[in-house]
Amino acid sequence: MSHRLLLVDAHAYAYRSFHAIRSLNAPDGSPTNALFGFIKALHRMVAQVGPSHVLVIWDGGLDEGRMTDLPGYKANRAPTPDGLERQLPQLAQWLDAAGWPQLQRDGTEADDWIGTYARRAEAAGWQVVVASPDKDFLQLVNERIGILNPNDKVDRIWTVAEVVAKTGVTPDKVADWLALIGDAVDNIPGVSGVGPKTAADLLNRYGTAEAVLERAAEVKSEKLRAALLGAAEDVRRNQRMVRLRCDLPDGPELGALERKAPDVARLREMYRGWGFRSLLAELGEEPGSEAGPVQGDLF
Repeated sequence: MSHRLLLVDAHAYAYRSFHAIRSLNAPDGSPTNALFGFIKALHRMVAQVGPSHVLVIWDGGLDEGRMTDLPGYKANRAPTPDGLERQLPQLAQWLDAAGWPQLQRDGTEADDWIGTYARRAEAAGWQVVVASPDKDFLQLVNERIGILNPNDKVDRIWTVAEVVAKTGVTPDKVADWLALIGDAVDNIPGVSGVGPKTAADLLNRYGTAEAVLERAAEVKSEKLRAALLGAAEDVRRNQRMVRLRCDLPDGPELGALERKAPDVARLREMYRGWGFRSLLAELGEEPGSEAGPVQGDLF
């Protein structure tokens, strides 16, 4: 049997859903925009990917090693909006009712668990699809691991070709590419004056970020040469920051990641409470008069 594992970056889709649907409320007035968008997104993933196994992974806090290297790591991120914070426990409850395995570990970032399970499944000969808009995952892509990027309007699963088209480098160079350009989203500063194209040109010429630093004297531009030499230790630190940890111990076995049969009665109760008439209809039950306005496919 062919195994295909779908790994979902849970917080990324929760945030995306919360901001994509500006206002949606249950009959009792509580916010449901993240809930509805998240559920619909996961339904679409299953239809597109056809996974045999799934794992939805939540952030469990910032990695201690990265915080030691860069105390300002992700310090620029705003607090979770209250409306989204209220929906996160309900998202976890829905996943349980829908039969989706999920994982969260305190002090461990979702990115590292996703990298770990992607490599575990790859080593077992499985196909893997990572559902996330995070460019850090581009470093994982190969003939067995692809990316489902919700920001891609073509709605395709990214392969090595898409990574090269996006970054200018192959996946094995993505971590070095990120180390050179930095990552504003995670508050990781890059080399001054080095953007994506310049970083790709340097890596394609010299091979690795370390080789770029070692051969910086060969760079023709005096300004770029000085910037690289002055940021050498920052680049090395950045490599540690952006490279995914793919060797985390523990966690459920791959064989335990099959979707379980949904608890339909519980899902019906949830959908009634949230006013999701279209999702009730998908369960084979006509919506009751107490349900809220009909929700369409808003994504």
